[in-house]
Amino acid sequence: QVPLVESGGGLVQAGGSLRVSCAASGLVFINYAMGWFRQAPGKEREFVAAIKWSGGTTNYADFVKGRFTISRDNAKNMVYLQMNSLKPEDTAVYYCAAALLNWRPRVGSVYDYWGQGTQVTVSS
Repeated sequence: QVPLVESGGGLVQAGGSLRVSCAASGLVFINYAMGWFRQAPGKEREFVAAIKWSGGTTNYADFVKGRFTISRDNAKNMVYLQMNSLKPEDTAVYYCAAALLNWRPRVGSVYDYWGQGTQVTVSS
């Protein structure tokens, strides 16, 4: 069973909004920092945002500050990424990831679990 499953991707026009979600199962969710990464065709995977296990601390890539918001619901084992003012360059597969009690949010190798990804396409 895949511990992390993303949903909510799709096609949106530039300037629009989209919320992607990640459902966790089989984990003690509150012990995990959760991150969102993305990978565009022909490019390396890059960090987008992360939220600490308590939800009180977040970290964002500079290119999404003020546009994207990460949140989590520990009662539902869910993490969300609200994306506003989307740009064509935001087009990518978005992955959520979970790191057990490790807060180095931008370092992909510290994450223990990864989802299968959800495609986000922003048209111009």
